[in-house]
Amino acid sequence: MEYPLIKALHILSSILLFGTGLGSAFYKWMADRSGDVRHIAMTNRHVVLADWLFTTPTVVLQPLSGLWLAHLLGLPLTTPWLALSLALYLLAGACWLPVLALQIRMRGMAEQARDTRQPLPAQYWRDAQLWFWLGWPAFTSMVVIVALMVFKPHFGG
Repeated sequence: MEYPLIKALHILSSILLFGTGLGSAFYKWMADRSGDVRHIAMTNRHVVLADWLFTTPTVVLQPLSGLWLAHLLGLPLTTPWLALSLALYLLAGACWLPVLALQIRMRGMAEQARDTRQPLPAQYWRDAQLWFWLGWPAFTSMVVIVALMVFKPHFGG
């Protein structure tokens, strides 16, 4: 019974991690495109909140449950598909940490612009562009990780 429960938690947290990230990215990107400072400020606040409520716990749960599953199955961490998954997860995390910091900073700039009825500063748009581009390697990594988990390909001979 232990394995199915851990596997279910792993899959559910993966769905939550991927879905929250993709949904937050879509809504923030659309809010930024609107140019409406009030909408941008509120969306940034919600994106940061979603990261704390959903993304952060799943970022912790994913490797813990994955390593537990590997242990239960007797899979060494050097198993090629597993090692590649872990490396891609680290890459996604290396992108997510600066994204999180950018989101917090952009939230502050958007709230200040809203409260003072000023346009968003140029720094906001530079941060938003960097935030957007950091999302691509993280997103691509997560898609490849899911494929590796499902197909468990054998590399080499």
